[in-house]
Parts: sequence; structure tokens; C-alpha cells
Amino acid sequence: MERQGNLSINSDNIFPIIKKWLYSDQDIFIRELISNGCDAITKLKKLAVMGDYEEVEGEEYKIEVYASAKDKTLTFVDNGLGMTEEEVDKYINQIAFSGATDFINKYKDKAGDEQIIGHFGLGFYSAFMVADKVTIETCSYKEGAKPVYWECDGGTNYTMSESDDDIRGTAITLYLNEDCLEYANEYRVKEVIQKYCAFMPYNIYFINEDKEEEEAAKKEAEKKEKDKVIEVDTTQEDELVGDAPKKDEAEEKKEDATEEKKEERKPLNDTNPLWMRNPKDCTDEQYIDFYQHVFLDFKKPLFWIHLNMDYPFNLKGILYFPKINTQYDQLEGTIKLYNNQVFIADNIKEVIPEFLLLLKGVIDCPDLPLNVSRSALQNDGFVKKISDYITKKVADKLTGMYKNNKEDYEKYWDDLSPFIKFGCLKDEKFCDKMTDYMLFKDINGKYITLPEYLEEGKEKYENKVFYISDEVAQSQYINMFKEEGMNAVYLTHNIDNPYITHLEGKNENVKFLRIDADLADNFVGEKLTEEQTKEYTDKLSEAFKKATGNDKLVVKVESMKNENVSSVLTVSEESRRMMEMMRVYNMGGMDPNMFGAGEAETLVLNANNKLVKYILDNPEGEYKDMICNQLYDLAVLANKPLSAEKMTAFVKRSNDLLGLLI
Repeated sequence: MERQGNLSINSDNIFPIIKKWLYSDQDIFIRELISNGCDAITKLKKLAVMGDYEEVEGEEYKIEVYASAKDKTLTFVDNGLGMTEEEVDKYINQIAFSGATDFINKYKDKAGDEQIIGHFGLGFYSAFMVADKVTIETCSYKEGAKPVYWECDGGTNYTMSESDDDIRGTAITLYLNEDCLEYANEYRVKEVIQKYCAFMPYNIYFINEDKEEEEAAKKEAEKKEKDKVIEVDTTQEDELVGDAPKKDEAEEKKEDATEEKKEERKPLNDTNPLWMRNPKDCTDEQYIDFYQHVFLDFKKPLFWIHLNMDYPFNLKGILYFPKINTQYDQLEGTIKLYNNQVFIADNIKEVIPEFLLLLKGVIDCPDLPLNVSRSALQNDGFVKKISDYITKKVADKLTGMYKNNKEDYEKYWDDLSPFIKFGCLKDEKFCDKMTDYMLFKDINGKYITLPEYLEEGKEKYENKVFYISDEVAQSQYINMFKEEGMNAVYLTHNIDNPYITHLEGKNENVKFLRIDADLADNFVGEKLTEEQTKEYTDKLSEAFKKATGNDKLVVKVESMKNENVSSVLTVSEESRRMMEMMRVYNMGGMDPNMFGAGEAETLVLNANNKLVKYILDNPEGEYKDMICNQLYDLAVLANKPLSAEKMTAFVKRSNDLLGLLI
């Protein structure tokens, strides 16, 4: 008997509210309806385990999605436990609408779905985001249960009656509105299923109803044509030889089975993803294949961590450390978050520590406290524990590799270091765990820790740590260091500038200096007297300022051991870091020099060099200005590129100097 009802709410229509607040991404109605089908199957299997339901031998539990562009429909069918009329009334008609009036009054002025957590318990209602009408045909597993038909057009009225379909399970049909007909398209639906349902626990099949109808009609026509031909042939044979033997039954069955196998549908999903398996049962090839398939990255990952935890919360997953080819600020990883094999979102920062977002991987946590739209999280304390656990597992993996397989750790270090340094900046606990395992590649290509560097050079440069940021630009300084048996470390990533500032804060006596920041005492030979220093500095300052036209040029004179080095440019570490920080933050496009934050450069001249001596001895020399400019430009070139104008002048001057030689 048909029964009609009215949804007891005082609003004209509840569904616009659902559309506005409950779901931010229209595609997810497919995820919700398939998830509900999976839940129905899971519940039925649990009942079977408890002895309350006897499973049908050989039955495949599955979800089927039917689409028809012709009929403008999309149907979701599961063979789960189904519903009785009472259950439909309870779960469909009452639960979602029981508190609707209070809900509307309370949330009508709110703008975010985070305020409506818990008010709706069924993703079924997301169907009304795309459909003008929704119908349900369901039959419960319970013995004697009558099948139920339910229909609602998105207004406040519904219709319920007995259905003719008594097959256990539920079929939900969406009659798509004109704006959402894309969801009747095979490729569009498959695209969404691949995104959200690629690893759901039961097979998902897609059926294009229009194509099936066309193929069925085609086969029927072919069969009729074939039957006509057989009938003619049989008649002719009967006339000649009487009754012909019929085709062997086994042969016919074999042909039918072969035909059926050809048409066998393949599921769109993998019901047993790699992260759900025991790590002991997974091979390196499987990890690599999974990585390349899911993240469409043809490169092999460096290594991975398989997370597998049952207590105090359920969490599984795989985190991959990708091969890094770019500077740190161009990196972008992807951590896919799942809930019971249902895709939720990429890179949810509440669950994934920020620094781990540089990685690629999947995390599945059935215990996540999600809201109904699964787009936001509840219970910050619980989520923080999950985040802390993931951080701990990553730190354990890295420190374990250092202790047990240092060769691999060093091999991966250049790729790992930006990620680990970012982690140290963002997470104090992670930083504390990694302190003793941070490596620096030194001037000789050897990997050492900070304490090892400081111990090695305590007599030469006390607590100063010299570093190289550009091997090519700073090659002159590198050679000078090597000649003196001094060491420096490579810090070439953008993350290194804030990282060394962080290290200086944690180690008060340690000071990082770029290799060109200061001329270490180790390069200086016999010290000049105060009188000599003043005399030489005055003379050379005047000569170089006049020749270069730069009144602000700072000149320093030293007596270097290597007389072949004529001039070196040093840049104040403090001012250079300030400049880099201002470039990073742009500072509104203001000129750093307005605040005295320009790079403080000093031209260091070697009193033992012949060219410098020539300038000192020939204050009015014919080629003095030419030599001054050349020495200055050479010092700048060893530090950074010249401007286009200055490079043109440098090339011309170099040619002129070569002309003088001949």
C-alpha cells in the first residue's frame, strides 16, 4: 500500500541548506553513495560472522553503478543488508529531518560546514546536490521482509510503497537535474570513482546502460540473422540426408562460457591496496609500482616508511621520500588521506605534519573524527596524537637508517636534507630527535656532523662554521681554503638560510659565515704594522674610489700568504642575510638600502701582490686606473655576476690590457 508523508520542517526546502553547507565539492555525492553501499555490505558480513545471517555460497559482494545519458539517470546498487520499511522510515525519513527546524534556526546565519558537524548522519542526502528526484528500492536480508520503494523530489514530500524488486540490497536512482547531466557520462563518473573510490574494500563495477542496450539490440539482430541462416542450412541438409546430428551440448556451453568471459566486467578499484597489507608481505617492486601508479611519477622513490598501527588508534599507510631535483621552495608533495579505504582529501594539515607535506604517500585512519562531509576534522587532541605518531615514525626511520645503514643515509642526504631541515624548523620534537643525525657535506665531499666539524677546526677557526652557497661563484675562496687546509660545508638550498639561523639560536657560541664573509687569519702572513696598514689603506682607498667612481667603497689591506691573490671581495654575513630575507618577503618592493640593509662589501687587497704594489708605488701611474678597475671587477666576479654595462667595460679593458702586453 502506498504511503505518503510530509517532512516535518518549517522551511520551504531543506535541500538548499544541504547543498550550501554540508558539501563543498559536488563530486563527492558519488563517494558518499558508494561508501554507504560498502557500509551495508560490511554490516551484512559482520552479521554472518555473528551467525545472524547465512551467506550465499560463491556470492560476490559488490557495488554497481549504472549510468544512462538517454534517461538522465545514475543508479547505485549494492548487495548489502538492505532495509525494511521501518528502517527506511527511521533512517531516511526521520533522522535527517528530526531536528531540522532547530538546525535551520541555529545555522541559517553561519557560513562554513564546520558548524553543522553531527547534525546529519547519512551521506545519502548528497544525492540531492545533483538530482531533481531520488528513488530507493531496497529489500532487507531479514526473512519475510517486504521490499520497499521510496521516492522524493527534493521538496518536503516523500512517497513510500511496496516494491516489486525482492533482491536483497539497495538501489538508489538519481534523476539528474539539467545542470548536472555530466554525471550520466561514463568517463566523468569513472573519473570521480578513480579519485575517491580507487581502493574501496568491495569491487565497484560501472555499467553504461545506453551502450548495454545498443549492444543487446545488436546481438539480438545478429542472432535472428544467424538463426535464419541455420534454419535454411538445416532444411537443405534434411532434404539430402535426413535428420542431422545436433551440436554437442558441452560444446555449446563452452562457447557460451567463452563469450561470457570476453564480456566479463573488470572492477574499477583495488580492494586490497598495498598499505593494508603486512609490510613483510610487500616487495620493493610492489612499493615502487604502487608509487608510480598512484602519484604518476616515473622516478623511483628514495625509500619509504610503511605505517602499521592498531593501538591506541588504527592507522596504516605508506610515506615515500621522493627524488628531489628542484630547489626547496618549488617542492610539492601529496599525502592522500583515506578513511576505511575511502579517499577524503589531499594534504590535510591537521593530520599530516606540515613538513611531511613535502613527501608523497597515503595514510588510512578509520578512527579519524570527520564531520559528515568529511571535509573537516573534529577533536583536535586526538588528531594531534595521530600527527605526533607519524612524526615519530619518520624520525625513527631516519635515525635507524643512520645507525644501521649510514652509507645509504649519506647517499640520500642531499635529497633528504631540505625536507629534514624544514622539519627541524617546524617541529621542535622532530628537531630534538634529529639533532645528532644532521649531516653536512664538506669541502672534500665527505659527510660530517656539526660537532665533528667544530672539533676538527677548533684551533683554526674556533666556533665559526664556514659554508659554501654557490660552488662556481665562490671557487676562488674554495681554492684558498683548500690551500690552507681549512674546511667548509655546502649549504646550497634556500632552506639553509633560516636553518643556520635556527642552529645559531640553539648553539649560542656557534656562528655560521659564508666562505666569502670574512678573510680568516689563516690566509694572512706576516702582519702589517699599524703605520703600514694606515698608509696603504689611505693610498689604495683614494686610488680605487677615484678609479671606480664609488665614494662608498670600503677598502681593507692585508698581507696574504699567497702573493698571486690580488683582490678579494668580502660580504658581511649579517647584511647579506638581511638582504636575502628582504628578497624572500619582498618587503613591499622597498629598497633595502633605505634601511642600511644593503650588502656591506669590503674590497680586500693583498699588499704582497705585484699589481697592488704597482698602484702603491705609482700613485700617478699611466695604467693605475685601468688596473684598479680590473682588480675590483675580478674580485666582484669571484663573488657574483657583473651588470651588463660593467661586463662590457670589463671585456674591453681586458682586451686593452692584453694589447699592452704585445
